[in-house]
Amino acid sequence: MATGQLFSRTTQALFYNYKQLPIQRMLDFDFLCGRETPSVAGIINPGSEGFQKLFFGQEEIAIPVHSSIEAASAAHPTADVFINFASFRSAAASSMAALKQPTIRVVAIIAEGVPEADTKQLIAYARSNNKVVIGPATVGGIQAGAFKIGDTAGTIDNIIQSKLYRPGSVGFVSKSGGMSNELYNTIARVTDGIYEGIAIGGDVFPGSTLSDHVLRFNNIPQVKMVVVLGELGGRDEYSLVEALKQGKINKPVVAWVSGTCARLFKSEVQFGHAGAKSGGEMESAQAKNQALSEAGAVVPTSYEAFETAIKETFEKLHEEGKITPVKEVAPPQIPEDLNTAIKSGKVRAPTHIISTISDDRGEEPCYAGVPMSSIVEQGYGVGDVISLLWFKRSLPRYCTHFIEICIMLCADHGPCVSGAHNTIVTARAGKDLVSSLVSGLLTIGPRFGGAIDDAARYFKDAYDRGLTAYEFVEDMKKKGIRVPGIGHRIKRGDNRDKRVELLQRFARTHFPSVKYMEYAVEVETYTLSKSNNLVLNVDGAIGSLFLDLLAGSGMFTKQEIDEIVQIGYLNGLFVLARSIGLIGHTFDQKRLKQPLYRHPWEDVLYTK
Repeated sequence: MATGQLFSRTTQALFYNYKQLPIQRMLDFDFLCGRETPSVAGIINPGSEGFQKLFFGQEEIAIPVHSSIEAASAAHPTADVFINFASFRSAAASSMAALKQPTIRVVAIIAEGVPEADTKQLIAYARSNNKVVIGPATVGGIQAGAFKIGDTAGTIDNIIQSKLYRPGSVGFVSKSGGMSNELYNTIARVTDGIYEGIAIGGDVFPGSTLSDHVLRFNNIPQVKMVVVLGELGGRDEYSLVEALKQGKINKPVVAWVSGTCARLFKSEVQFGHAGAKSGGEMESAQAKNQALSEAGAVVPTSYEAFETAIKETFEKLHEEGKITPVKEVAPPQIPEDLNTAIKSGKVRAPTHIISTISDDRGEEPCYAGVPMSSIVEQGYGVGDVISLLWFKRSLPRYCTHFIEICIMLCADHGPCVSGAHNTIVTARAGKDLVSSLVSGLLTIGPRFGGAIDDAARYFKDAYDRGLTAYEFVEDMKKKGIRVPGIGHRIKRGDNRDKRVELLQRFARTHFPSVKYMEYAVEVETYTLSKSNNLVLNVDGAIGSLFLDLLAGSGMFTKQEIDEIVQIGYLNGLFVLARSIGLIGHTFDQKRLKQPLYRHPWEDVLYTK
């Protein structure tokens, strides 16, 4: 593997299995380092395509999303690093697919617990094809001032404190990602910082070893010294011992193997990583530290002395003139996310939407302050839910029962009315449910189903002004306005609409007052004297009775009642009800497999 540098300021990666935070951290690191191009070229989300919006400094950018590794590799031939955030179940297969792409040179596997047999296959393939695997069970790696993998080095604050925004002179390799973050900080305190750092991962069979990377660091001119943090378990450190003994490494190596406390336990101890388990004396931290020391590495007496050993080695190189002090640069300020700034109280931002009827932020949604569980447990019906979401209060049961009756009575009026006809024609044209429903709903207006609000508005105005039925009707006639809620194409004075009778009977039984309905009946009596088809229709009945519901319940002010009528609440009731029937007609036509409708020509008057 030896070779040299893995990453540069132009390195780009493909990110497998979209995770917003690690990608954004990579992009923030790019901005901090002054990169001109984002280090993430593309995202791979199996089965998905499109773009993901992220920030590159102050600028919002769109990163392409691809559905397969092959497609992403073809679209971004210069991206040679594959960062795999797949779970341990699929990490091996996706990593192998990436290794087989000619453009991919380095694969980082974040998941831990990848089956050892699969990992061995990945290692064998990578070595035979001159490719590099970092991981499994790794946080990744970083080249200071150039490129980092995922969550390597942690937060931006830690990156700045560790001076990782510009290159130093130290090559660092460890098994532990968490301890890498700690050591980056430690090294920055006593040296000019990291040039490159790698966490090989804590599984038993890492894709690349400590010695692989130390030998690589030995070939990088900018790396003047190497720091190694090993751990008990396994024999990886002994390959480094052999390299030192054979003179393959000519740069100072400061090393420490963690886990010396294991001897204090009476039985064998499994530490955090799968590989951190001593299987014998040679795998103990003490034996490894001794072997490294005898091979020529600088090994302190304890972890506490590790920092001092690094400092002394660096200072010696500096005194010998082998290290030129790095010129410090001030990193740019990373723009703070709006949500973070708001939470910290640094900024305030106006909201874009106001909602007073529902809230989904808690453990369960609430309708007008009533939790969903209460709605179900207390046996609320559709009328109760409408009262909460439309009127923002729990109306008495007779009110919500009336609302439900209106919905049932207005749900459908046969296939011949304009709304149903439109829906049927659209459904037979092969359109989907929503298109068929909307085509029917679009016919609702002043001539079809839209008279409820107008009926309520005119009846209320006339009654409140004290007009008699005669005065009201004649005044409307003078203005050239038909009385909304009066008149029917089929029903007559001697053949009343059964729906109107049902509504009136319910209201007279349950409503505390039906003054508006009685006024509508007086108007009907007068209009019937003029023509037998000028009966009170269902629109007029619902409009007048809803006025009685609002006024008689004692739960609405006069201003609120006027606003409800003006906004169009009552037509909303017809729209909601008729949607049930229109959906039914759509399903009926689909079920019957009806062909495209064509209106018969004999039903058309062709004229000049």
